[in-house]
Amino acid sequence: MSHSRYRQYSSHLRDKFGEKVYKLPINLIGSCPNRDGLLGTGGCIFCDEEGAGFECLSNTKSIKQQLAENKAFFKRRFGADKFIAYFQAFTNTYFPLEQFKENIAAAAQAEDLVGISISTRPDCISDEYLEALIPFARQGLDVDIELGLQTVNYHTLEYVNRGHTLAEFIDAVMRIDRKGFDVCCHIILNLPGDNIVDVVENAKVLSALNVQYVKLHSLYIVEKTKLGRQYLEGKINIISLQEYVERVVTFLEYLHPDIVIQRLVGKGPKEQQIFSNWDTSWWKIRQMIEGRMEELDTYQGKKCDYLNGKALNKFR
Repeated sequence: MSHSRYRQYSSHLRDKFGEKVYKLPINLIGSCPNRDGLLGTGGCIFCDEEGAGFECLSNTKSIKQQLAENKAFFKRRFGADKFIAYFQAFTNTYFPLEQFKENIAAAAQAEDLVGISISTRPDCISDEYLEALIPFARQGLDVDIELGLQTVNYHTLEYVNRGHTLAEFIDAVMRIDRKGFDVCCHIILNLPGDNIVDVVENAKVLSALNVQYVKLHSLYIVEKTKLGRQYLEGKINIISLQEYVERVVTFLEYLHPDIVIQRLVGKGPKEQQIFSNWDTSWWKIRQMIEGRMEELDTYQGKKCDYLNGKALNKFR
């Protein structure tokens, strides 16, 4: 099956760096302003205490240790030679500025590094923190910021207790762009309350803001979360796998063709899991999405005709 129907991250990295590149996850002892009381407590209703770090090494290990161990694994298993240091779990700009600088500097010392990727929240981006990254970019490292948005629907953002609105995301993207860094946006296409209209609007907003990367996640539900309790009590419904596939295909059709897709479907922690990917492996879901695009003879950006004054096409 051809993968040219959407822009794949692996192919993008190979074209950019001349060979396969692997991300080395870093797990820091940190927090989130939506957990520590600054903006709220409890975090997002779907987030457990591990954040996104369930596949990472222990955060008791230093950045240098984590990078070395992960690099050794990828070299041994895949023969990898180039890497991106990936600050993955929790909110990696939510530190005092000097500590943030030290964290990035510790990662930048690793050998065979071509880039640094920093996962954070839209409300944890500021000019001074972005300016702290400029010296590392000048060293030749590719720097990108991953922003967890999840949906452009501000009613759903409030429901899932994100602690920020769409405005903060727009502000963060514009600030990151002005500093010359790339943006990767995280989107969940099957949040309770969102429908196909929201799916299309997600694609339109990201395209209009000219983000460079997108990560799609399917919603997973774990124990000891507010969403988990709602699911067990029958208060929410999860769309079918077939509907998720249709939503991803629609999203890609409306997404600008230049945006690189880092992921079509996510996966949750194996422990304490209540619901994840309809008990189907992530790679099979990806195959279903690609198969559906083949069946429909569609592709990324097919319906991306809404930018640059669509109504003026009448006079062109």
